[in-house]
Amino acid sequence: MQVKTFRLSIIALAIAGVVGGVNANIDTPAIQPVPPTPINAMSGAPTPVVAALPDFSSIVSKYGPAVVNITVSGHTKVAMTDMPQLDPRDPMFEFFRRFQAPGQPGGEMPTRGMGSGFIISPEGVIITNAHVIDGATEVTVKLTDKREFNAKVVGVDKPTDTAVLKIDAKNLPTVNLGDPSKTGVGEWVLAIGAPFGFENSVTAGIVSGKSRTLPDEGFVPFIQTDVAVNPGNSGGPLFNMKGEVIGINSQIYSHTGGYQGLSFAIPIDVALKVGNQLLHEGKVSRGRIGVSVQPINQALAESFGMAQSAGALVDFVPEGGPAAKAGVRPGDIILKFDGHPIIEPSELARYVSDLKPGSEAKLTLWREGGEKDIIVRVGVIEDVAQATEVTPELAKSRLGLAVRPLLPQEGRQSDVNGGLVVERSTGAAARAGIQTGDVVLAVNGHPVTEPGQLRDFVAKADKRLALLVQRGNNRLFVPVELG
Repeated sequence: MQVKTFRLSIIALAIAGVVGGVNANIDTPAIQPVPPTPINAMSGAPTPVVAALPDFSSIVSKYGPAVVNITVSGHTKVAMTDMPQLDPRDPMFEFFRRFQAPGQPGGEMPTRGMGSGFIISPEGVIITNAHVIDGATEVTVKLTDKREFNAKVVGVDKPTDTAVLKIDAKNLPTVNLGDPSKTGVGEWVLAIGAPFGFENSVTAGIVSGKSRTLPDEGFVPFIQTDVAVNPGNSGGPLFNMKGEVIGINSQIYSHTGGYQGLSFAIPIDVALKVGNQLLHEGKVSRGRIGVSVQPINQALAESFGMAQSAGALVDFVPEGGPAAKAGVRPGDIILKFDGHPIIEPSELARYVSDLKPGSEAKLTLWREGGEKDIIVRVGVIEDVAQATEVTPELAKSRLGLAVRPLLPQEGRQSDVNGGLVVERSTGAAARAGIQTGDVVLAVNGHPVTEPGQLRDFVAKADKRLALLVQRGNNRLFVPVELG
């Protein structure tokens, strides 16, 4: 059976919409051993020493009030499978599309979702997961004192599954933020959230692993735990024994969709880097060097004359990119990036994305049997969708698309070279049938690889555009009547 990764917000469909700053440190909870009894004089065998389990109550009472429940509402489209097969140019097509009953194929159904979050500023700044509020038109935050607030979405970053919310309140309780790098495998941790809607539930376990890479999550070195987390825990905090938040509970690995012993949290330092950019700049800027890489196994290492299988093998270097300008070639093996050893290719993506675009970094390469250093100027990943939800501005735009460049690993999986991944479709694009997850390959026959190219075509267009779209294994031209 295939094991899948599940995000942990609760999403339910209902026709009527029925069915989610730093404080002072807290003392570390004491773990007191039970004194051993004297050695049995008859047998000579000592009585085993039994250690008591840790008491988490002080952490929960101090920081539990800073954990919030998040409820979202919105609408989702239902595929028009039962709609009469009419040409989109037929006048009756629009009639059937608009007036099909809600809840029936081709209509829209209300959605409600639940998740968790935590307050990091007394002025109402809240961190949660991006997938908790994905597609929401209204976000409500509920505190432990039963107060409820309508929340503003400050920004969303899907590559790290991080979102920042703001509520209109002051003097709120906040969590204490920690350093994930100081937490070791085997240490106790606890989670607070709303699994299946049970508000402010507390579960505990240990750190099972660090720097885990999950499919399609190349920017996040996840913390793996065995803490019981379930749908509704998404966006909630992961605490260490000092009462510090070291992560955001985000995903589970499961056969069933429920908890089976593997849960994953986004390190809080990764989330804070993203959150601060969203708060102060409204978007997230990530570095890029313009290479496609693959792992090194023992056979490849031996064929390149390497003593060990480590590094990132360059298999493609786009022309005109930062790496190409610096002289990187296919067949090079990146051993270090700016002094950081590269064991797995996923580490390269993290280090590059952390650098400020325009800065310089040193690449240590393995080439022709020896090491070689190259200086590369870091470029920027253009992504107009990473901090954009369905805002009025997007809905009113002529095209109504939020897109990002196709990542190299995504291109290899779908056998596509370049293009723009649709992160959000509204307005004219949605009416034409463009869907989230589609890849826009060309506009009016011209290939597009950057969001700016798409904007230029829209700005110059009169009334319509023809988009070449890849959907799964199929390609089709979609005519779009611009707004």
